[in-house]
Amino acid sequence: MARIIVTGGAGLIGSHLCDRLASGPNEVICVDNLSTGSRANLSQVEGKPHFFFQRHEVEKPLSIAGEVDQIYHLASLASPPDFEKKPVETALPNSVGTYHLLELARAKKARFVFASTSEVYGDPLEHPQRESYRGNVSITGPRGPYDESKRFGEALSLAYFREHAVDVGIARIFNTYGPRMPEDGRVVSSFITQALRGEPITVHGDGAQTRAFCYVADLVDGLVKLMESEEPEPVNLGSPTEITVLELAKKVKHVTGSSSPIAHAADRTDDPERRQPDITRAREILKWEPSTGLDEGLRKTADFFRRKAKGS
Repeated sequence: MARIIVTGGAGLIGSHLCDRLASGPNEVICVDNLSTGSRANLSQVEGKPHFFFQRHEVEKPLSIAGEVDQIYHLASLASPPDFEKKPVETALPNSVGTYHLLELARAKKARFVFASTSEVYGDPLEHPQRESYRGNVSITGPRGPYDESKRFGEALSLAYFREHAVDVGIARIFNTYGPRMPEDGRVVSSFITQALRGEPITVHGDGAQTRAFCYVADLVDGLVKLMESEEPEPVNLGSPTEITVLELAKKVKHVTGSSSPIAHAADRTDDPERRQPDITRAREILKWEPSTGLDEGLRKTADFFRRKAKGS
């Protein structure tokens, strides 16, 4: 029986991770400030005898009595509108929060997995992106508080590994979607909610920019395999299947049966033109790759938003 902390555990990825971990013989402590996460996302695990929720800001030291075996650090704002509206709140969980949780991992001798992001690659000049690529990031742009704090979180994690022998892992997470997504400006949730409401589907720019979308259950499987490994260096976790944003809008129209028109808006500042992971290391080290097709995942996600709209 492992004792596991999941920060950001009430969010999209965190809540599905809590479901997965709490289904086994583990004690799971979900830590979240509920700024973007929701207790409703934890309905499947609330009340289980070995699941606990603690409301907490990770920018402050976290006090946990007793042993801790594993720490997943997922607490972070993750949508482009938040990067612009809440830049300080975006930066601190990945920097100061990472420091406090690494100190906890050091004290408890726990394995620590940091949820980094494909945004560390910025607007990449290498395609697809390998973990060895150092990135093309705008430090001072509107995405800087997110991109740079994630890069710092990676550097700090490896500093604790080298100086204090803390057992760390780093997951570079590419665009993840699925049920329990918040309506926070991320492209999949925005497209689906607009389509279901019959509103124009808003594509920024010409829609030729590409992304690779990974279904949340597959991503969680990758995180668990990374935690169970001994790998300290960054590992890309995401779908290797690249699609343009305009193609995504058309797929969303198809799977929802929507007649919404597609409308174009101005480009977002520093929006990457191409994004696709090279997952060779994940395949070799973790024996992991995603298995859920985009159409299947979009249908499941659209069903979630339909139920949510009906209040069920």
